[in-house]
Amino acid sequence: MYFDSIGDFFAMGGYAGYVWSAFGITFVSLLILWVASVRRSRTLLKQVEAKIARQARIDAAKNMENTL
Repeated sequence: MYFDSIGDFFAMGGYAGYVWSAFGITFVSLLILWVASVRRSRTLLKQVEAKIARQARIDAAKNMENTL
């Protein structure tokens, strides 16, 4: 579509409310998805680190039992 001015571009031929709200909703949705993914990733990483540390403590305790 061809626009004569920047004002016409932002007006989108009278459909600006629909067009810009669609862009806004899409942007906000992607932002929420990204934030949720980063938080979930951090949570999973902490859980994995905790399981590794727990397993290391269990292995260390088993080694101590075998020395008695």
